[in-house]
Amino acid sequence: MEESLAFYAHSPGATGQWHQLVEHLRSVSKMARAFADAFGMGDIAYLLGLLHDLGKFNPEFQHYLRATHEGRATSSVPHAVWGAALLYGLARIRGGTDVWKELALPILGHHAGLEDAGVAATKLDAFWQERGPEVVEAQKRLAAAGLRLPVPRVPAFTTSTQREFAIRMVFSALVDADYLDTERHFEPEQASLRGRGPSLETLWHRLEAAQRKILDDSTVVNRIRREVYEACVRAASGPPGVYRLTVPTGGGKTRSGLAFALRHALIHDLRRVVVAIPYTSIIDQTARVYREILGDEAVLEHHSALQVPEEDERQDESVVRHRLATENWDAPIVVTTTVQMLESLFSNRPSKVRKIHRLSGAVIVLDEVQALPPELLRPTLDVLGWLATPVEEGGFGSTVVLSTATQPALEAVCGSEHPHLARAIEIVPDFPKHFALLKRVEYEWRPDAITWDTLAGEVEQLHQVLVVLNSRRDAFALLSALEDVPDVFHLSTLLCGAHRKRVLEEVKRRLRQGEPVRLVSTQVVEAGVDLDFPVVYRAVGPLDRIVQAAGRCNREGRLPSGPGRVIVFEPAGGRTPSGPYKVGLEKARLLLRHHPVSHLHDPDLYREYFRRLFADVDLDKKRIQEYRQALNYPEVAQRYRLIESDTVPVVVPYMDAAAQLEEFLARPGYVAWRRLQPYIVNLFAYEVATRGEWLERVADSLYLWKGAYDERLGMVEGYADPADLIV
Repeated sequence: MEESLAFYAHSPGATGQWHQLVEHLRSVSKMARAFADAFGMGDIAYLLGLLHDLGKFNPEFQHYLRATHEGRATSSVPHAVWGAALLYGLARIRGGTDVWKELALPILGHHAGLEDAGVAATKLDAFWQERGPEVVEAQKRLAAAGLRLPVPRVPAFTTSTQREFAIRMVFSALVDADYLDTERHFEPEQASLRGRGPSLETLWHRLEAAQRKILDDSTVVNRIRREVYEACVRAASGPPGVYRLTVPTGGGKTRSGLAFALRHALIHDLRRVVVAIPYTSIIDQTARVYREILGDEAVLEHHSALQVPEEDERQDESVVRHRLATENWDAPIVVTTTVQMLESLFSNRPSKVRKIHRLSGAVIVLDEVQALPPELLRPTLDVLGWLATPVEEGGFGSTVVLSTATQPALEAVCGSEHPHLARAIEIVPDFPKHFALLKRVEYEWRPDAITWDTLAGEVEQLHQVLVVLNSRRDAFALLSALEDVPDVFHLSTLLCGAHRKRVLEEVKRRLRQGEPVRLVSTQVVEAGVDLDFPVVYRAVGPLDRIVQAAGRCNREGRLPSGPGRVIVFEPAGGRTPSGPYKVGLEKARLLLRHHPVSHLHDPDLYREYFRRLFADVDLDKKRIQEYRQALNYPEVAQRYRLIESDTVPVVVPYMDAAAQLEEFLARPGYVAWRRLQPYIVNLFAYEVATRGEWLERVADSLYLWKGAYDERLGMVEGYADPADLIV
């Protein structure tokens, strides 16, 4: 009976046909090979594809599959362990290297996730001892179907973290291939929507055409933007590797960086451009600029504010294509968060890891690279280093662009492990000239502490002024001192997106019309918010944050009275976020005390600042490299978190929030979720747990705020400060 049993991978799909196991293994292995060929591990991925569902040749699994299809209750039958045990057992019998045993990990984890190698070895050893003959019998069935196991060459890894990352990347190729072939069986129409989009050549021509329309030399700023753009196009012919794009604030970095990435990808036959940005506010702005130039269908915007677990109620082709593309980044241009990209690179979960093989042979632009968390810098740079290493040298053939106005001294961190990171090529070699020409502000440093009342008095005397503070509590303290002053506005993460947008629109209108406007903000205003004040006050903070704040002053260089004013001050009793932010603040304070404040225009000062910062921070505080070397994938994933605390979305009672919430609860999905986003404030999970009386749970991990919501302050209860929240 068992010998005549047909072997299936999946129950009937859209066509009513069962999914033949041999066809599934053949398709997955070929697809996985094609994906992993990009980084020289195609033959290994092919082998893993053949073996990943070997356990489905087990007659017990076939009975289980039929029973579940017929609706009969039955216990599940694990299948991933079979192929993994065969690879592990054969390696042990033949005296293979440890790497051969470790290549069993992607098979074992292709559903549940990559396991700790030590735990997996114990599990596989026990399974091989107990059921080895049955596993060998399953392999014979595979061979009888004409699918013979190759013996591919295993790369000679030079470091244990290179090995760890290579296993993760081949796991990504396997999982993506498995998911895609399974989707093709169950949802062939949906699968047909994948992979569409204009070519990189078409996008380059669109960018060229758009650029010809806007460039003029009417101002110094525009001349510099043109020079930066032309330098990016020239540099694109350079070899793949690591580049630095150093452009002063307002120098046209967004467009010029895209020009380098597209042109470089075309010249070197790279596959896509991935732009990783630390702040969602910049992502919205950058994606909007890219879409205006390249077209909606060319740009995939992927961050958690645009994700919802349920399938959208509409089957609109563009909506479905967006959701599918976010799963595996099969798009020519991907705009994502630094968190989304980096946490995926260190994850062990199949759904998160399946996209990372698309980063091989890609141009990866790390915007605002100085915002990388110092305490995660060593593992982060190690992975970026391997991504930017040529395939023939054991890497993944990508180009990494480190883009910012304040370049960190990364050579102080990675010079020995990845010298090419330390020797990054400058895309704009004469960037110091641009910094000198774009001195649109004059800095003033006030080392003596200033009270809120004194600061409020100065703010009241100014017609248009921006004040940037280190915490929401400080913002509230200044707002209290300004209670009787007219034309005062406030921005922080306690205001929902729709509220912040209205505030910004009114602030920008007043700036354009020359009307009085006094804006008190937390750091949320420093990233991706296009404002142009004549005067900016910035509470002393990390040096790169001071420069970001200065970028909101005389941005276009059009003040008739000359340069703008940026006052860096010490707030009396001011609060400071802990961790690297506080260390950065202290280093900046020390530099300001020992250097003329005019040196804030000098890019070399930033490098000195970062060297001091990196010297005083543990760059692998959570010992992630140690766990990577041990191939403990779950522990690595747990420890590599750019946001220490999980956040929870809370809908606040602002404008159309009630109607949008009702719509989402009635028909949950991508479109309704996106419409609800502007009315959400993200709180830390522990805040939700301790403020339950003000919250009503309305859906899984979604809450409604029942407390007060103030027109100026937003959510007014005292909450901790999720500074620079990035998701």
